[in-house]
Amino acid sequence: MIGTLLCYVLLPAARLLQALRDAFSTCQKNVLLAKSPSTQIEGVFAATTGRLVSEEQEALLQQWQKEEVENLPASESVPAARKVSVTLTSAWLEGSELLMTSLSDLNTSPEVTQCADQQLSELNTLASSELQDHAVAELARLPAEETVTVAGSAPWAAVVPQTDHQTAGCAGLNVEVLNDDPAVLAWSLACDAETVPPVLPGQPIQDAVPFYPVPTEVPYHEILWRDWEDLSVQPCVLEQVSKNTSLFEFRVMSYNILAQDLVEQGLELYVHCHPDILNWNYRLPNLLQEIQHWDPDVLCLQEVQENHYWEQLEPTFKEMGFACFYKRRTGTKTDGCAVCYKHSRFQLISLSPVEYFRPGLDILNRDNVGLVLLLQPVLPEELGLKAVSPLCVANTHVLFNPRRGDIKLAQVALLLAEIDKIARTTEGSYYPVILCGDLNSVPDSPLYKFIRNGELSYHGMPAWKVVSGQENFSQQLYPRKLQAPLWPSSLGVTDKCQYVALCQPKKLAGRREYSRDFLLQFRYCDAACERPPQLVLLEGVTDAKPVASAREHSAVTAVLGKHNSLSFLGKQCSGVIQHGLNLTSVYSHFLPHRGRPEVTTMPMGLGATVDYIFYSAEPVEDKAGECSSRRLYKDGALKLLGRLSLLSEDVLLMANGLPNPFCSSDHLCLLASFGLEISSL
Repeated sequence: MIGTLLCYVLLPAARLLQALRDAFSTCQKNVLLAKSPSTQIEGVFAATTGRLVSEEQEALLQQWQKEEVENLPASESVPAARKVSVTLTSAWLEGSELLMTSLSDLNTSPEVTQCADQQLSELNTLASSELQDHAVAELARLPAEETVTVAGSAPWAAVVPQTDHQTAGCAGLNVEVLNDDPAVLAWSLACDAETVPPVLPGQPIQDAVPFYPVPTEVPYHEILWRDWEDLSVQPCVLEQVSKNTSLFEFRVMSYNILAQDLVEQGLELYVHCHPDILNWNYRLPNLLQEIQHWDPDVLCLQEVQENHYWEQLEPTFKEMGFACFYKRRTGTKTDGCAVCYKHSRFQLISLSPVEYFRPGLDILNRDNVGLVLLLQPVLPEELGLKAVSPLCVANTHVLFNPRRGDIKLAQVALLLAEIDKIARTTEGSYYPVILCGDLNSVPDSPLYKFIRNGELSYHGMPAWKVVSGQENFSQQLYPRKLQAPLWPSSLGVTDKCQYVALCQPKKLAGRREYSRDFLLQFRYCDAACERPPQLVLLEGVTDAKPVASAREHSAVTAVLGKHNSLSFLGKQCSGVIQHGLNLTSVYSHFLPHRGRPEVTTMPMGLGATVDYIFYSAEPVEDKAGECSSRRLYKDGALKLLGRLSLLSEDVLLMANGLPNPFCSSDHLCLLASFGLEISSL
């Protein structure tokens, strides 16, 4: 990573202000040196362990130092021990091991300890506490417009990788691989009480980012600390799990890993990032190490670039024990979705890729895709005659465009119809369902409420509002509003998010398909009350129109509601869509201990939640009797046992947003632990 620049300016108080300005000038020059092209990583896990400063850069640095000394008046020349000491670290560790290693672990190396002692003795001889206090005061009075910029490029934040601890004249740094997984430092299950993360100034990512003096190591693993929340000890879970009930426990991860093609097509979104941390050879080891550390049993990935999947990701995942399935986006898009599962834990029953693009339909003219799998959990042989329900896993990445909520809603409805087909049992109920993905919609959006509550009245709603909630277009003079029906009948999907072909009544082999009493229930429906045009008009016979009483009309309405497969008898476009999967979110989308909302991504410095893991639950009646649009749930056969906590926007700002040297995607991963009830045969 970029070398660390340490400038100690120790001059008389009268010359302090000018010296600090010169120090900033020296800092700018060394930034230019540090931004020279770095060596590329060979292979997936290869990392450059260090390189020397080239002779050209070394000569240029000495020339600048000589010019600074010559510019000082002879009467004010400083002794050698009080000259400006500039240390340019040249080693760039591009692998993930050093990124995941804390400063305390690095100090255990003899070479680092020797360098640290040398720095400490130098500071003790050159600096006094009074002069340091005076320097801090003068630094605070510097003009605010003093920033570090790189000629020919956009200003970049001063929060850069700071894990290199070599000093000039010291031996090369040898980082020994720790016996324990180094990623524990970042994603630990228990916090070290002695480690206190320093408070760094959080700055919104704007066109110009002010320069802040950064400590020698930016403790990303402390700033981005994520705790594991054990939900199995909660009373509500303990009540539902009896002592004699065994659970098949497994972990599910959902992760938008940021396709490299999308990075290169939208570099303006990542002006806050140093170019080296956006390199795929840098990001891939970080992503793989994070996945390997959390060791999920089911992995749902979005924005997976096709060539990276076939050449790097799938071979690596297979070595980790995964069976993998991939679906590229249609059209000319180069990324897609992947679902991987441990073949030692699950067996595949069925696989169904979903393409949302349908030729000729404006409501489904985008290239997004999804995957729906039905998996059978594999129980240990020692359990004997035991059984566990199959599990339906769905993964998707819907359209981003905040103005096209109608397209997002149609894409989700199509995915729910596929889940309904795959997860439906022969008795008409559903296997447990887990739905993962990047929905590009915030938690208070109508699309989120539709998935969670099972119903949405969309007729007349502005298209931008239906889904995303990502942007507010209420100031538009003529906002486009949704009309019913949202999609044509030719799509073959009902307003209950089910395929029409699966809803048609099955013909019985008998002579009578329906009883007389059953058919009499429909004698007042719209189809029965409409006179066929070819029917001969006979006064008093065929001109009479049956009129139903209020009681009979309500009974017919109830029957038609239950038997939606007979909607062809008289379908009305009500502008309401529904589904019967009973899904609720793993996350609450709010951090009570911080008083802030959770975020899963941070585009252009603005945090938002767009990634979700939904799972099947059982609806609970509101005992208070209050009419609420929010449906209440409790765990059913599928129980939520734990989850990896998310972060708030202010915490991510302290780490310079996403991606950063520690998190190599612009999204955070979601992780949850579930349990399926094991029953006797």
